[in-house]
Amino acid sequence: MARRRTGPTDTVRDLIYQRDGGRCVRCGSTHRLTIHHRVNRGMGGAREPWINQAHNLLLACEPCNGWFEDNPKPSYGAGWKVRRPQVPDEVEVRYADGRVYRLTVDGVRALVVGAVQ
Repeated sequence: MARRRTGPTDTVRDLIYQRDGGRCVRCGSTHRLTIHHRVNRGMGGAREPWINQAHNLLLACEPCNGWFEDNPKPSYGAGWKVRRPQVPDEVEVRYADGRVYRLTVDGVRALVVGAVQ
């Protein structure tokens, strides 16, 4: 029996790579990149329809993806992780360049003017 796919579609994955410029959002690396869920999917995937949409996904290198899990306080503070019941498009996220963005469902990142860097 084939495994059920619980991650984002190829189209959404491509959108994330384009939006994030092919770089890790935390350190800027272009190596060993993965798709990171800001709100965790949980075991076997989650039922929320937005869990694999662009506003909940970031491009991260494998070391930073592990760092997010090992360092939850700064990860939540930077928006790399989001706590339920918050929805990802309500939480700003800091990128490696120090700028802060709001992410949208359609894969756009909008610069937050006046955000503390």
